[in-house]
Amino acid sequence: MYTAFFGLTKKPFNMTPDPAFLYLTGQHREALAGLTYAILDRKGFLVLSGTAGAGKTTLLAWVLQKLPVSKVQSSVILNPTLTPSEFLEMAMLDFGIQDIPESKAHRLWALQKFLLKGQRENKVSVLIIDEAHKLSPEVLEEIRFLGNFETPDAKLLQVVLLGQSELDTLLSRPDLWQFKQRISVRLSLEPLGASEVVDYIQHRWQVAGGQQPIPFSPEAVTSIAKWSKGIPRLINSLCDNALVEAFAATSRSVSSDHVRLAADGLLLIDKPVARLPVPIPLPERPVAPKMVRPINLATLDRYSPPAPKRSVFAWWTRRSKQG
Repeated sequence: MYTAFFGLTKKPFNMTPDPAFLYLTGQHREALAGLTYAILDRKGFLVLSGTAGAGKTTLLAWVLQKLPVSKVQSSVILNPTLTPSEFLEMAMLDFGIQDIPESKAHRLWALQKFLLKGQRENKVSVLIIDEAHKLSPEVLEEIRFLGNFETPDAKLLQVVLLGQSELDTLLSRPDLWQFKQRISVRLSLEPLGASEVVDYIQHRWQVAGGQQPIPFSPEAVTSIAKWSKGIPRLINSLCDNALVEAFAATSRSVSSDHVRLAADGLLLIDKPVARLPVPIPLPERPVAPKMVRPINLATLDRYSPPAPKRSVFAWWTRRSKQG
């Protein structure tokens, strides 16, 4: 929509994990080096956790793109909400194993043959699980067993778990203690600092073919850092929507007002909760005393209850006594 208007060759703030747009901060470089080292050195289990939208998937996509295809064969599972049987089947399918046996024993045998063949060809086999914080304990136990594929000097299968910060809590459960012991490398990604936000925007703008300086005013960048909290995914959303607002207003510059409109549309601005009006109590009306009507003693007789009728039995008894 706005690419031609701002002189871009492609959209700079897409939500897809395009490794071409990867912006490397100090922590990203450390995570990148750790991922590459752990995979190529066959370290076994690797965990990369962090805030949602911090760029974990983009970082891994960059690693897989840079690793030589002749040396790495990978299986990537993007939706881990599977049963243990489904998980094993999905892992094998993404490795390219076509004939999946019905029996679990035969499946494990076929996977082991595949991994041994890869080792003979000097290939590193990597199983990558995204959204790993959603894994059930049963599937995690299945993954732990897959880590038992090894030779005396190397692991046949490298397992990379990517997930939100909840993944660290999940792996600290007492019943997953054996899994936690097998983790050889732990890495994490945190949101960008306020000073890194402008560099992030400049980097993506330049990769998309934009000219410097960027069209975002300093006030706009400050607003983006404030409402995104430094999370790259939210930075992308705010910048993309703010550029649409500026384009709609035929403005070559993105102001803080454009960013505010974008943030408001994305429901990123915390609004005060509307309080219900407190009802004003009405003044109490005095209750009039009840009027007691005076009793006329002269009329009491007419209201006296009639004498009870005597039964035939009582009359006969009285007559017998008299006789």
